[in-house]
Amino acid sequence: MRAKILLQLKPLKQFSIPFTGLKIGKHQFEFEIDNSFFEAFEYSLVKKGSLNATVGLDKQETMLILQIHVKGTVKLECDKCLAEFNSPLDIKERQIVKFAEDELESDDLEIIVLNKKESAIDISEIIYEFINVSVPFIKICGQDGDGQECDQEMIARLESLSHGADKKEELTSDDPRWAALKKLK
Repeated sequence: MRAKILLQLKPLKQFSIPFTGLKIGKHQFEFEIDNSFFEAFEYSLVKKGSLNATVGLDKQETMLILQIHVKGTVKLECDKCLAEFNSPLDIKERQIVKFAEDELESDDLEIIVLNKKESAIDISEIIYEFINVSVPFIKICGQDGDGQECDQEMIARLESLSHGADKKEELTSDDPRWAALKKLK
């Protein structure tokens, strides 16, 4: 079990930014996000993707300001025809990291509070959340204008199966036992 946990954390190790050795001012970091990134998160909505993340870190005396830009494509499953399709993502977000004596919970979602003794920040979960939040609630082929249309053969098959279910409902409604029960009303 321990080996499995270590294997899961290894792809995310590159997303740790050591900020203690950095001078006060602006710094830039670049990260590549691939399928191994999403495999590290067990219940991820996204399983495959190819994205690039650019993180601008503005180090100040009492805080860090992260400007995060994630751009690329993720593979999603169409809710209509169940086919996989590429969905483009372009995310620009800001995250503030403040330092405190104790790790306190912040009410503001834009602020993370770190202990002053910390020397690095792991941004993998931050990027993961931004990607998953930006996935459309209803995922349909071609909604992003990429030209890919739904699989018509699969839609026809699903429609024929749904019409078969309607016929079964009609057959069960003709059952004489139901007619006898309806008379009791």
